[in-house]
Amino acid sequence: MNENKVILIQKMIYEIRGQKVMLDSDLAKLYEVEVKALNRAVKRNAKRFPDDFMFQLSNKEWENLKCHFGTSSLRYQNGTAKMVKKIRYNPFAFTEQGISMLSGLLNSDIAINVNIQIMRAFVQLRQYVFSQSGTNDQIAELRKLLMLYIEKNDKRVNEIIIALNNLIAQPPESKRKIGFKPD
Repeated sequence: MNENKVILIQKMIYEIRGQKVMLDSDLAKLYEVEVKALNRAVKRNAKRFPDDFMFQLSNKEWENLKCHFGTSSLRYQNGTAKMVKKIRYNPFAFTEQGISMLSGLLNSDIAINVNIQIMRAFVQLRQYVFSQSGTNDQIAELRKLLMLYIEKNDKRVNEIIIALNNLIAQPPESKRKIGFKPD
């Protein structure tokens, strides 16, 4: 069950402005609170949420994210992304640090358990990214080998072209015909 919950949470993590974030609607759904209640708690404790912990999506970012969901008529209300009446504001996005800060505000058993799962999801994502860093080194090594191979073969091809050009440039030697001359 925990692994399924982590996978579900990973699907709610988006990359916006180069940061991995979760939307207030998804967090509210996980914490089983209304989006309004979550955002009120955040506003009451605004000092705990600097810009690198939480930010509001721009119109363009929200439009792009709605396209990501697969429908342009996607609207946002009561902790779920679904087709309902249009909202008055764009959603808030919380970074990993912002989500950690939320755990202090929402002090229910559900919030504590969900926060543990969210932190595990972020850790797994980070581990995956770090495990892929060796791949870049492997690609760089393959690129070097490919360049050496091309350079080596380019020299061979170049030598063949030079030899062909030399054959073309030199007039053929007149050879003495072999055989009998008719008288």
